[in-house]
Amino acid sequence: MTESYVKKLSYPLLEAVTDKDPAVQEQVCRALCSLGEVQPAEMLCACEEFLRHRDKLAHPYRAMVLRAMETVLSSHTCRLDKDTASTVLLLASSEMTKTKELFCEWQQAASSVLVAVGKHFINPVMEEVLSKFQPGVLPHPLVVQTLASLAVSNVFGTVPFLPSVLSTMLPMLGMAKHDTMRAVLCCALQRFSESALEYLANLDQAPDPTVRKDTFAADLASAYDVLFHHWLQSREAKLRLAVVEALGPMSHLLPGEKLEEQLPKLLPGVLALYKKHAEAFHVSKSLGQILEAAVSVGSRSLEVQLDTLLAALHAQICVPVESSSPLVQSNQKEVLRCFTVLACCSPDRLLAFLLPKLDTSNERLRVGSLQILRHVINSAAAQMEVKKPFILSSMRLPLLDTNNKVKRAVVQVISAMAHHGYLEQPGGEAMIEYIVQQCALPPEQELDPGTEDAPADSVRAVSVRTLYLVSTTVDRMSDVLWPHLLGFLTPVRFTGALTPLCRSLVHLALKRQEAGADAFLIQSEAHVTLPSPYAITTRLLAVSCNPYLGDGRGVASLRLLHVLHPSIHPLLGQHWESAVPLLLKHLDEHTEETLSPKEWEARLLMFLQDTLAVVSDNTWICQLSLEMCKQLPCYNGAPREKNFLYKCIGATLRAASSREVVRKHLRELLETARYQEEAEHEGLACCFGICAVSHLEDTLAQLEDFVRSDMSRKSIGIFNIFKDRSESEADRVRSALVLCYGHVASQAPRELLLAKVESDILRNMFQVFSTKVLGIKIESKDPALKQCLVQGLCMVSQAVHSSVQADSFQFSKKAELVAQLLEFIRAEPPDSLRTPIRKTAMLTCACLVSLEPALEEQAQADVAHGCLHSVMALPPEPQELLYLDTMRALENLLTSLLRRNMTPQGLQVMVEHLSPWIKSPRAHERARALALSASLLRYFLEHLRVSALVPFHNLGLLVGLFSPRCADPWPASRQEAVDCVYSLLYLQLAYEGFSRDHQDDVAEQLPPLKDGLVHPDPATLFHCCHSIAQVIAKRLPPDQLISLLLTMFEGLGDPDKNCSRAATVMINCLLQERGSALLEKVPEIVSVLRCKLREAQEAHVLPAAQHSVYLLATQHCAAVVSSLLGSPLPFDSHTCALWRALAVEPSLSGPVLRLLLDKMSKDVPFKESRTFLPGTAPDRVATLLPLAATCALREVVSAPASAPAVLELYPQLFVALLLRVSSTVGVQLPRNLQAKERRAASTAPGSFEPCRPNGDHCGCWLWVWVGPSATPHGTAIPQDWLKPQQSSAVDALRAVLLQGGSKDVEQCMEMEGGWALLRTSAGHEEGVTRLASAMAKHAGPRLPLVMKSLACMQGSLYEVQRVTSTAFLAELLSSSVADDLTLLESLLDSLAARQQDPCAGVRRLVLRGMSNVASGSPDKVRAHGPQLLTAMVGGLDDGDHTHSPVALEAMAGLARLVELVETRELRAVLLHVAIRTRPFFDSDKTEFRTASIRLFGHLNKACHGACEDVFLDQVVGGLAPLLLHLQDPQAPVAGACRFALRMCARNLECEELEDVFRQHLQEGRGLHFGEFLHAACRPLMRSFPDLLGRLVSTSLFYFKSSWEGVRAAAPMFTGVLVLNAEREHLPQVDLEQLLAALRLLLQDPAPRVRASAAETLGRLGKFA
Repeated sequence: MTESYVKKLSYPLLEAVTDKDPAVQEQVCRALCSLGEVQPAEMLCACEEFLRHRDKLAHPYRAMVLRAMETVLSSHTCRLDKDTASTVLLLASSEMTKTKELFCEWQQAASSVLVAVGKHFINPVMEEVLSKFQPGVLPHPLVVQTLASLAVSNVFGTVPFLPSVLSTMLPMLGMAKHDTMRAVLCCALQRFSESALEYLANLDQAPDPTVRKDTFAADLASAYDVLFHHWLQSREAKLRLAVVEALGPMSHLLPGEKLEEQLPKLLPGVLALYKKHAEAFHVSKSLGQILEAAVSVGSRSLEVQLDTLLAALHAQICVPVESSSPLVQSNQKEVLRCFTVLACCSPDRLLAFLLPKLDTSNERLRVGSLQILRHVINSAAAQMEVKKPFILSSMRLPLLDTNNKVKRAVVQVISAMAHHGYLEQPGGEAMIEYIVQQCALPPEQELDPGTEDAPADSVRAVSVRTLYLVSTTVDRMSDVLWPHLLGFLTPVRFTGALTPLCRSLVHLALKRQEAGADAFLIQSEAHVTLPSPYAITTRLLAVSCNPYLGDGRGVASLRLLHVLHPSIHPLLGQHWESAVPLLLKHLDEHTEETLSPKEWEARLLMFLQDTLAVVSDNTWICQLSLEMCKQLPCYNGAPREKNFLYKCIGATLRAASSREVVRKHLRELLETARYQEEAEHEGLACCFGICAVSHLEDTLAQLEDFVRSDMSRKSIGIFNIFKDRSESEADRVRSALVLCYGHVASQAPRELLLAKVESDILRNMFQVFSTKVLGIKIESKDPALKQCLVQGLCMVSQAVHSSVQADSFQFSKKAELVAQLLEFIRAEPPDSLRTPIRKTAMLTCACLVSLEPALEEQAQADVAHGCLHSVMALPPEPQELLYLDTMRALENLLTSLLRRNMTPQGLQVMVEHLSPWIKSPRAHERARALALSASLLRYFLEHLRVSALVPFHNLGLLVGLFSPRCADPWPASRQEAVDCVYSLLYLQLAYEGFSRDHQDDVAEQLPPLKDGLVHPDPATLFHCCHSIAQVIAKRLPPDQLISLLLTMFEGLGDPDKNCSRAATVMINCLLQERGSALLEKVPEIVSVLRCKLREAQEAHVLPAAQHSVYLLATQHCAAVVSSLLGSPLPFDSHTCALWRALAVEPSLSGPVLRLLLDKMSKDVPFKESRTFLPGTAPDRVATLLPLAATCALREVVSAPASAPAVLELYPQLFVALLLRVSSTVGVQLPRNLQAKERRAASTAPGSFEPCRPNGDHCGCWLWVWVGPSATPHGTAIPQDWLKPQQSSAVDALRAVLLQGGSKDVEQCMEMEGGWALLRTSAGHEEGVTRLASAMAKHAGPRLPLVMKSLACMQGSLYEVQRVTSTAFLAELLSSSVADDLTLLESLLDSLAARQQDPCAGVRRLVLRGMSNVASGSPDKVRAHGPQLLTAMVGGLDDGDHTHSPVALEAMAGLARLVELVETRELRAVLLHVAIRTRPFFDSDKTEFRTASIRLFGHLNKACHGACEDVFLDQVVGGLAPLLLHLQDPQAPVAGACRFALRMCARNLECEELEDVFRQHLQEGRGLHFGEFLHAACRPLMRSFPDLLGRLVSTSLFYFKSSWEGVRAAAPMFTGVLVLNAEREHLPQVDLEQLLAALRLLLQDPAPRVRASAAETLGRLGKFA
């Protein structure tokens, strides 16, 4: 192939560059680049010719071609010869300067081509460019720009030309009148200067090392004059920026004298630009370069300009910036670089200017000044060393600024100071304190409102990081921070900084520990500002109670406490070494959500108590308690910490041995407590309670003194000592005192409590409360005081109750106290649960009830009734803690009341209290009542002691109350009801004399039944209820039976239908089990039942009347059946129920079924009426007698008792009903029923809806009534009457399966949707298939008789019945059961007999059945191979049209059979099948493409890699279509291609290709088509190079495919084939034909196709 071929490929691509689709344009450019990779010179020449001959081509398209050329040149310039390079550069030069107007994209692309060529051909490029850069003539702007770009891209090649370029350019500066041209010249001067500086900096690598700075100085000096004195004054902003950008690098090349001379003008001129340009980066960058140049030449004039410079630069730093702008950030860096230059040359002048700026109150000025100061401290450390005191003193005012931005800047300055030794100077302590203050900022004050600062950049976050880094990384700060940081632990204002403080102190302390113990110990005496060990211990312990607050201050505080133990007390080391790690471990194992505050505080208190025990020094303990009391006011804003500190004080006083100290502290606590804070009451009370453990007498004495004194009524304090307390304030004091007494009683030693409970504790509590429970009238209405009183009384009662002497203790005022508590309970709002008063009062009553003397019966009843009414009537509550606790308290109270009277009568009393709630119409009330009842019965049973055999006289009443609740709508209520019945049965056994540990087999059947009550399915529930009733019937005494039944009869009218139905079930069960004992009571029972039947029409009441019909039918079966069949259709619900009554006994149901089968088959299933429209099928109308018999049959076989009769008649019933189903599909109603439909339509929506048939065989009609029915008189029929008429044949068939022992079949059909399919015309055939499959799977032994009956119907006159029977028999062959039962031969014979059936659907099903042998009996396929293959091959030719469904079935069947038949038999038909199948590959029908391709794959698979040459030719011929159809729009076709290709690979005998197909074409794996083609064509062309021409020819056929994906895949496939083929095989391809086809595809309407064609053209360049 000649080199000109690349041009031949390039031209179509270049023509396509004008495509309107951007993706195609991009692909065209890539294809051109691909050709350029192969032959860059040819491709570039083609592009040059194309552009040269198309002058009118639009600029955007010219730019695209030039960009493609630049891409090729950037990688392959070195491969060009001089001639090609010359041609290209001449083109680019021409394109660049063709017009004087500026077209940026086009001319810039041409310039880029020149620059790319110039990387290796700099001389000719420079020659060409300089030819357009002539003296005295202003050049094209792009010429100047190209020179600038060449200077950057090829420094060493361009710089030698610069002297001549500059000399030519200087006159042009005066000639340039337009700002655009001037800007270009400025940019060129900038690039030339930068290039020269780079050249001078790398002279050791330069080709001409003699070049010096002076070489450019004179020319640049002249250029400088023009730029600075003339152009810089321009009004055009872009030009001014271009000038200043050029002046920066030019200043380094100016002569020193010139620069010194110009600086007084240059610097103000540049600074003035700050006012003219908002974007100042370029100005600052140039200014920095000028300053560096000035400093490098030792300029003296810089000093004169210094103040102006500093002011201007300072203003730049203080300008508000948008942090998201990169240029703004870069400007900041450049300005700071300027400050670094000035700081190094004039540090004094800089500080004299900068530090006074810190005193300003303006935020921007101060932040900017601090930012400069930080930068100078870091970048000019040597110059600032002697200025440290001066700088530190200047920070005084910034430290007082409250602005967050200023604070953040100050913290950053302090951080820099710490690293450079500033904080070691006098005044450094103030900086440390400032950092700690910022660490203590609360989170809500960290960010200014409206700012967008991220939390990580907040003042507090920055300060915390700074403190830790300074503490841990700056070694010189260790002696500065220790022990100075300890002084910040105890002041309240530094609370927020505790976590970072503790972490830093731990690090410092450990470091000092390593240096030696002496260096570590805190000398508090030497540092009077440091807190004492007691203060540190108190502080760290108090804040640890809330451990996750403040970034985990609990862990940090405990770790610091652990490290400081030698300074706390010398004896604590060993104990804290083990105790503190355990506390830390507990915190590590929990989170803030999972940690229990109560448990954590208990651990901390135990830690404190153990610490006090280890110290065992009263003086030390008293000192610690004094410090704790001192710190109490510090926590006024932290209630949790203060409450815990109160507890710590109590624990400390408990350990103190000095009673005087204890009394003094207790008195002070009572006098100074903040009673207006309710949260503080609990802490104070806990303190007194803990202290009372060791000092009960002193604690009670101090409380009593305070109660008696004026302190409880007067305020304490120097300013209000004579002011009376307000009423509310006095109530708060009393609330706290009441709680204190409660906690004292709770904690006091039990042996001392009983003697003081009434005389000292309760008397004073009620005296404080001002109530007349003990003779004093209640006056206070404060709810908080009431709550505290109830809580205190609860604690007192629980303490008394838990005493070992409680049984002998006589509580004289118990009744009055219980009555008062009951009043509290009744006063609570009935509709909400807001406070724990109910719960606490009931817990108190529960304890009091157990104490002596006992309450009167009326008082007990009042307590039970009042508490139940207060709690049970509450609205449904979520499972909140208060609600659950309240329910538990009520349960405890009722249990305490029951405990007082453990007799059947006592139990009856409790149940009577609960009975109204058990029968409540509200579910949540029933649930609560049943839960309480179950609990009470369990308690009664567990604690029952029977001394004599007595009757449990109320057992029947109680069981009758609870047992119907086993069907309650709430699952929890059902469970509780079973528990109640279970307990009652064991109570009866106990009263009969059985021991407590007796296990009754009957009663133990109840617990397992609870599992069935979990599910809401009514059938499951009532089955369980029946089982429960059986258990009751076995254990109920005879004398209790009638009371139980009468109670349950009342349950029939229960407002809840579930419970009513449960009562019915249980009544029937009891009558069945125990009816023989009710002879005398039968009239009464029947009377009650008939009464209930008249009152309600529910379905569960109706069965009571069915027994009469049963008796009648046993004597006159035929007459009953005939009479019932005469009932009007559709049957109402009572008629259906009567039919079901005939199946009570097998002896009756058998004859009934035979009669109904006879009636159903006696008449024709439908009659055809004439039609008057030509071309339409006649209407089919159902006949009445088979219709009525079908409905009746469904009701009879639905009865469970009909199972024996169904088993006996199973084959006849199954076949008759299956064919009956097919006969009703699509059949219209008789006219009389149509009239009913019309009458019903006037009263209710709904109709008998027909479903039209479809498919390839004659169908029938399915009739289904939708909506409410109607009586013969037009009145509405209840909805439940309607259901038995809906597709009765299907329902009857389902019932036959269920009753005939084929439940699995019915369930399988239900799960797979088979029953729904059977009812529809479109899905009837599939429904029959699924039914046959289910029968074969689950009911195989029944098939021989069923098949025998069904085979007889294959010759039926009714086509629909032939289709149904054939479909059923065909599906049986897909199961192994056909062979297991030796049915295979007869089934095949039956199907073969229908091969010539006039119905296409029957013929299709025959083929399906024969192919099913491959699934059901694969080992028998060989034996019947000829017969099967003959049928399938015949099916391929069935029908006159190309898309025959029989042919489709034949292909699917062959795909299943070919791998199983004998190889010789397959080879006989192999070629015929392949040839017959091949045309379907490109069929318009998706299913035909899928089936034919999949069959082709199976044919390949069956050959097992040893196919004959004739078939191998078919494999090769199908390879290209299969590969291309991988892009078929239909997923099934693409999936079939994957399979077929994997199979074809075996016969091609190429392992590498087989591996590729296996790897990429796995099922379920995504396919990258391009990647796959590359992987597949490589081994394909390597192993079968001779196939190139054939594959390309086949691919060309698909260039005209109607599917876009295939049409796009075809050129891609061609390109990849050629790409992977060897050069010597190229003659196989008709390149001219291929190029012509690709040119046509470049005009395709689909962009995807055009892009693929362009890509292929690029790949064809391989052979250039």
